[in-house]
Amino acid sequence: MSIELLEEYIASGDLAGIGTLLQQNPELAKTKTSHNVSPLMLSCYYKKPEVTALLLKYTDNLNLFEACAAGKFDVVAHLLYSHPDAVNEYAEDGFTPLGLACYFGQFEVARYLVLKGAQVNLPSNNGFNVFPIHSATAGNYTDITRMLIDNGANVNVKQQAGATPLHTAAQNGNLDILILLLEHGAETNARMEGGKMPADLAREKGFKEIADILE
Repeated sequence: MSIELLEEYIASGDLAGIGTLLQQNPELAKTKTSHNVSPLMLSCYYKKPEVTALLLKYTDNLNLFEACAAGKFDVVAHLLYSHPDAVNEYAEDGFTPLGLACYFGQFEVARYLVLKGAQVNLPSNNGFNVFPIHSATAGNYTDITRMLIDNGANVNVKQQAGATPLHTAAQNGNLDILILLLEHGAETNARMEGGKMPADLAREKGFKEIADILE
């Protein structure tokens, strides 16, 4: 029974397969996957909450990054009480606890991390240069985006290829986040590598009204 099979079951959301596999070999839940993350974290990246819930039954001693991704508030609070400096550390895949909480839509965890000193303008260190606000806008999480901005997030930061949060909001057609960003100084003329502005991405995706607003 291999970790490769567990990865296949996680990707397909095969709860029965995962359950059978872990009953036979519970240690697989703690074995690092070929993606260099734990099975639990992999389930989060695949956006499979039912799989995550199942894996949590076989996973004790969550690390801070797993707890943030899975939204385990009590675990996050306990870990930061024990190691407060960990709030701005990086996971092996290059993301901060706050970056992960924002990407996976864990509002209460994200707000708590900021309260405990998480830097809202600290990007990933994996070459993608993803800031927490990029993750929040990519996931269409208006409440997290607003919380980050209220705590000093720069709305014009650029990730790899030059995309700003406004580019992402325009591409997603998210009017609420778009207005929020514009109200706080987002630059409509910011260009990605290749020259595209937010309005260009909105128009490409068929969001004509948003494109018109941005132009």
